[in-house]
Amino acid sequence: MKPAPLDHVRATSVDHAVATLAQDADRTQVLAGGQSLVPLLATRRIDPALLVDINGLAELAYLREEADHVEIGALTRNRVVETSPLTASAAPLLVEALHHSGHVTIRNRSTIGGSVSFAHPAGENPTALLALDARFVLAGPAGRRTVPVAEFFRGPHETTAAPDELLVAVRVPKTAPGTGVAVEELARRHGDFAIVAVLAALRTDSAGRITEARIGIGGAGPTPLRAHAAETVLIGQSPSDELFRAAGAEATRAVDPGTDLHAPAEYRRRITGVLTRRCLTRALSRTERNQAA
Repeated sequence: MKPAPLDHVRATSVDHAVATLAQDADRTQVLAGGQSLVPLLATRRIDPALLVDINGLAELAYLREEADHVEIGALTRNRVVETSPLTASAAPLLVEALHHSGHVTIRNRSTIGGSVSFAHPAGENPTALLALDARFVLAGPAGRRTVPVAEFFRGPHETTAAPDELLVAVRVPKTAPGTGVAVEELARRHGDFAIVAVLAALRTDSAGRITEARIGIGGAGPTPLRAHAAETVLIGQSPSDELFRAAGAEATRAVDPGTDLHAPAEYRRRITGVLTRRCLTRALSRTERNQAA
């Protein structure tokens, strides 16, 4: 199939893009990397009247270190985020997640803002950013506002951004040195969206007790999920197989999976616990390696 006829506007600035969106927001789509949008257009699952092309906005393609966070312009290509020394040191879980996000050729073109705005429930980027307590900067006719990640994702491909707002930046809090991170996911093939994905970050003190735990889950609910109860089980405890099993059990209670042609809900729930235990074990091993270094 081919896309239905539509108009195309190249944005010359963020203000121009927002003003164009505001004219007929419900019938307009933003084109960034196009890795998610173009297939939807080609199969006519969406039928906008206008595309606002932001690829010429160099002001949205940057990585910048701030005092307590890394700011990533929304048009920054995912491959740039994945290979940057800045994100490797300040946001290693996001980098680890990107290793599992599509293929290199896709990451060369796809953008951090596009993957966030697409809001796929199994998307590695949204899940990592949820686990990391990221914040999103939106530009609209009334100016700019910042939205915490916990308030951003509303449902499959649905966010709190208004139709006339443009995501312009992602702010990711810096990860403390010595943190171990890991991603475990079940997918039909490498590069596919995960049936279930678990992302974890652990930090321990000099006595080996867990002082920080972050667990994000993708593919097991209408949005990426944060396993807060599982994290609470871990804090202040010495790692063990029994402890990680208990955290996995809490993770299974946190999810709300659906059934589709790839897997039934109960299987997704069960595999969440398995992947959580594996992910925590790998993250712990990397924490120990970081401390040894």
